[in-house]
Amino acid sequence: MKAFPTEVITELKTYVYRLIDPRNGETFYVGKGKGNRVFAHVQDELSSDDPGDKLTRIRDIRNTGMNVGHVIHRHGMDSKTAFEVEAALIDAYPGLTNIAGGAGSGDFGSMHAAEVIQRYQAKDAKFTHKVVMITVNRTAAEGSLYEAVRYAWKISPKKASRADYVLAVVTGMIREVFEVDQWMEATAENFPGREPVPGRHGFVGHVADKTARRAYNNRRVPKLYRKRGAANPIKYSYT
Repeated sequence: MKAFPTEVITELKTYVYRLIDPRNGETFYVGKGKGNRVFAHVQDELSSDDPGDKLTRIRDIRNTGMNVGHVIHRHGMDSKTAFEVEAALIDAYPGLTNIAGGAGSGDFGSMHAAEVIQRYQAKDAKFTHKVVMITVNRTAAEGSLYEAVRYAWKISPKKASRADYVLAVVTGMIREVFEVDQWMEATAENFPGREPVPGRHGFVGHVADKTARRAYNNRRVPKLYRKRGAANPIKYSYT
């Protein structure tokens, strides 16, 4: 199937969908959209020379003679509700090929009970430096936090370069502080071993000094920067 009939689109309104790998039944991507958005990823794979993780998975499925499974998980929603459902599903399916978490997943997403207590009892960070806050999903953060936070983002290198530090944020808490040596395009040449992501950037850097880490680590991102439904994982303490 490549498209919904017009009368079906009218009834669907905004929906949240999952892409399924028929070889093992795994959900490998979660998204939201209208119309025929759910089918667009397969079409993207056919026309892309640099597919990335998601489209590579689709290509591998197609090369076995099988078809990607398309599941409409919830439909008939307004955009705000769909953002919340999408974020909850991204939290529920670890190992997705989604580059970033869903709207609000960093601040209001899945947490253990102990983490909820820690977060809401923590003191807010007080920014005395220019900082870029980058929210990474908890699955990525279980590995190297540096590798999770440094690649690959829709960010202005010019604006980001003005920051004193990059703060790695997990479920609303600052977990590490990095100094950036250089922001670069997200290419295989600049970041050996990483999938190239056109239009995005990453950085090379190092963990900040003890003073900066003591000031920000295990502090909560202030409420000013926490907005339910906000999709952008990047926030600045400056304009």
